[in-house]
Amino acid sequence: MTINNKAFLKGGALTTMIALSTSAGALEKPQTMEDMWKIIQEQQKQIDSMKAQMTATPPAKTANADGGNVKNLERKTDVLSQEVEKLRTELVIPEEPKYKSAYGLGPAASKVYQVGKGLSIGGYGEANYQAIVGDEKGKKDNADFERLVLYAGYKFTDSILFNSEIEFEHGSTDDGGSVSVEFAALDFFIDPMANIRAGMVLLPMGFINTIHEPPFYFGNNRPEVERQIIPSTWREIGVGLFGEILPNLTYTAYVVNGLNAADFNSDGIRSGRQKGSQAKAEDLAFVGRVDYAPDALPGLSVGGSAYAGNSGQNQDFGGQQVDAFTQLYEAHVQWKYRGLEFRTLGSWGHIDDANVLSAAKGQTIGSSNYGWYTEVGYDILPLLVKDTAQYLAPFFRYEQFDTIAGTPTGFADDETKDRQIYQFGLNYKPIPNVVIKADYRNFTAKKGNLPDDFNLGLGFIF
Repeated sequence: MTINNKAFLKGGALTTMIALSTSAGALEKPQTMEDMWKIIQEQQKQIDSMKAQMTATPPAKTANADGGNVKNLERKTDVLSQEVEKLRTELVIPEEPKYKSAYGLGPAASKVYQVGKGLSIGGYGEANYQAIVGDEKGKKDNADFERLVLYAGYKFTDSILFNSEIEFEHGSTDDGGSVSVEFAALDFFIDPMANIRAGMVLLPMGFINTIHEPPFYFGNNRPEVERQIIPSTWREIGVGLFGEILPNLTYTAYVVNGLNAADFNSDGIRSGRQKGSQAKAEDLAFVGRVDYAPDALPGLSVGGSAYAGNSGQNQDFGGQQVDAFTQLYEAHVQWKYRGLEFRTLGSWGHIDDANVLSAAKGQTIGSSNYGWYTEVGYDILPLLVKDTAQYLAPFFRYEQFDTIAGTPTGFADDETKDRQIYQFGLNYKPIPNVVIKADYRNFTAKKGNLPDDFNLGLGFIF
């Protein structure tokens, strides 16, 4: 159904209802679905009354007058009932939703916020081919249906809704694949300044952790800084608040179960995520984020986030119990202006008791870590084809990160973890929901050789 047809349907139904409401006692213009059904019920009462009069009146007097009126009113009421049912269905499952980010989630994940009531279904997927350059004996070329994701949400009332993300990784549960709940939470809308979210939540850090649908970031692979330093996708069990403090100034803040330091390693804190699976919660953590989008500079947003909490979880590390207080901070800037898209993000973290953790693990776990990246892309297609709705953007990204930026006393640094990545490529969108990507990544490390890779893939949302 096209947008024009929908507008015609709604306008026609509304016109019919107003006309019928006038003949049924001049009811007020309907404002809700309940008002529409009241009009239908009123019409049915009028029909029943007219039929009763016809039964009590000699047929000769009613055949041409009241009989015709009854049939005409029955026809109009039947048409109105059908149109209202179509509108009711349309409100529950929109045929053409507007893909727009809401409350810190990706556009496809935000569909449930648009429905009037009831069920919402969405999702995304991505697949890619990777060719390894300069490492014939190590990592091999590969093809992977990396993930297929289903969003399922349900709006119980205007103030209570449920939203979730279920992810199938690598096409199967064999050979490293898995099925996971990425988030599943209840939202309670109380006031624009303060609303409650509880359940398995995405930690609101960086760009990718909360908005990771493939049409909305450059390249086939998510930035390594937002994998190694900010361990996306990062979710834990928690409860917190979100809202808009001032116009264009939003925030999100949760209390969640802490990380598990027993799974930290030389690659950072990523393996310490507990993912809501029988998570140890002896230690809790706080995470908060603010973002500001000034009206004076359209398309610009700036913000930052912080995570802090113990990760020891009352466990034994080589005969000792430690807090393993873990901190992570990040700041980010994004600017979208006409065809230009620019992002930059920096993150820094610190782990207390890293020497104890390193001794228990048998490898160096950095007492501090850092990473940053910047990227820029430009949609060149409007320069080549006038009034096109398609999108073609070459882009460039530079990343630098080190998971062992600080070395615990008595342990050696691993300079292979100090890395830089130069990446360039193309994103092409024949329609906004579908993206085709190609990119090349050049890896360098302070010590050792790392292979480059060429990536070709596709992604979609619905």
